Amino acid sequence: MSDQKDQVNTAYNVESDLPAATAVLSAEDRADLVNAIKTKLHDLAKDHSGFLEKLPPNIRKRVDVLREIQGQYDELEGQFLEERAALEAKFQKLYEPIYSKRYEIVNGVVEAENEGTVDKETNESAGDKGIPHFWLLAMKNNEAISKEITERDEGALQYLKDVKWSRLEDAKGFKLEFFFDTNPYFSNIVLTKTYHMISEDEHILENAIGTKIEWFPGKSLTQKILKKKPKKGSNDTKPIIKTEECESFFHFFDPPQLPEDAEEIDEETAELLQSQMEQDYEIGSTIREKIIPHAVSWFTGEAVPIDNEEEEEEEEEEVEEDDDDDDGEEEYYVEENDEEEDDENEKEKENVRNVNNTNKVNYFFSHLPFSLPHGREKGRSLS
Repeated sequence: MSDQKDQVNTAYNVESDLPAATAVLSAEDRADLVNAIKTKLHDLAKDHSGFLEKLPPNIRKRVDVLREIQGQYDELEGQFLEERAALEAKFQKLYEPIYSKRYEIVNGVVEAENEGTVDKETNESAGDKGIPHFWLLAMKNNEAISKEITERDEGALQYLKDVKWSRLEDAKGFKLEFFFDTNPYFSNIVLTKTYHMISEDEHILENAIGTKIEWFPGKSLTQKILKKKPKKGSNDTKPIIKTEECESFFHFFDPPQLPEDAEEIDEETAELLQSQMEQDYEIGSTIREKIIPHAVSWFTGEAVPIDNEEEEEEEEEEVEEDDDDDDGEEEYYVEENDEEEDDENEKEKENVRNVNNTNKVNYFFSHLPFSLPHGREKGRSLS
């Protein structure tokens, strides 16, 4: 009821609240638009008042009191939202030095100083600096994000150095920034994803904008090159080559967009688009609210809900039972890379698997029903 009341109260200010885009309208068209909106709001008010008039007088009186109480709540809620935004901004600045320390340790800028847990001799003899594949493994341990990451993506995501988020200064929404080291896949050093919100509290998305990725020739992870062997007896011995879209985490930077004329979309297309936008926003929110603040817990597996481990085992069994019979399909195959590049990628995948296995062992021990040495806590979920 309070929402309808607010709509009625704003009816008299509707002209001043129109978007700046209506300035291109003529004075006559603008007046017609304002009158149409006022009429719509007036109709809503009539429906609202008609319902109240049908109530018995004693009930109507109580409802009026409840509406006054609701108004008091709405004022307090508005104050709460303002103070919460200021508090979040304050602590976001306090978090920055902590995130900077994490960046330096992960990327080997400085060495971690913790004499109680680091063997100095082992540390000096180790050639590697920092924590390899830190962000890749942190994201892969999150169920929602891991579904978006393919094996091909892992080669590029191992170059991910840092992930940050910030609020938009002049609008509602937030921006994600992915910082990459120099890599053989694309020339961008930073990939960004910006979410413009209509309402942050109700999670109403206006649109999302991503960075255009400057792929090096033949390195795009969002496309795959397919070859078709020529038919037997054909004079043309050259294979037929085609390029098509494929699954990739990097589609995240090319989010679904609403068409200019939304009225021409059929219901099925609209539902699909809505589902895609909701999924895209879920990924962005997960990175912002879970991965960035608690990255080390996702890296070690401590943040993974225990049910996810059982689901992963079930999925692996289903994959093993999958039938690879493609008799009815054309004989296309993905164009292979040079042997040297294949060997290098295989070594990197083996490194990721080794670190991931270590994380699963750590995760198992973190969920034992008793305390562990060095003050280690039992597993907890941040999801």
